[in-house]
Amino acid sequence: MSTPTTRKYNYEAMFLIGQNQTGDLAGILAHIEEIMQRGHATIIAMKKWDERRLAYEIGGQKRGLYILCYFNAPGGSLSHIERDCNLSERLLRALIQRCDHLTVDEMKATDARADLAVEAKLRAERAAQIAAGQPVDTKEPAEAAAEA
Repeated sequence: MSTPTTRKYNYEAMFLIGQNQTGDLAGILAHIEEIMQRGHATIIAMKKWDERRLAYEIGGQKRGLYILCYFNAPGGSLSHIERDCNLSERLLRALIQRCDHLTVDEMKATDARADLAVEAKLRAERAAQIAAGQPVDTKEPAEAAAEA
C-alpha cells in the first residue's frame, strides 16, 4: 500500500513588521523562517519590499516594514502557517496567497536575502549605538547598505 503524495504549491506572503521590531531584523527573519519550517515550507526567495508609514495605526505602530517571501509548501500546511503568523507577537499582519502568476525562476530572481542580512547587521549596530548613547548616523539602514 503506497501513501498518497501531497501536492505542493507556490505561495507569496507579505509580512508586516512593526517599527519596534525592526531593530532586531535578523531575529524577525529567523522567526519567519521558523514559521515556514514548522509548516514544512521551503523558502524560494525573500526580500524587503518597503518601509513606510501605515495608513492607520496597528497595535500602536505608525510605521512598518514589509517583507515579501515566496515559498513552496504542501497545500494542507497553509492553514498551520497562517495560524502561526496570526499568533505571532512579532508580526503585525501577514497575507498569504497562491502564486501561480510567477515561475520559480522569476521568484528566485527576486531573492535578496543577502541584502537583508547586511541590513539586519546595520540595524543591530545602530540599535547598539543608540543603547550606548553614541551619536547615530541619520541615514536609513537601507541607504547605508546600498553604499556598503
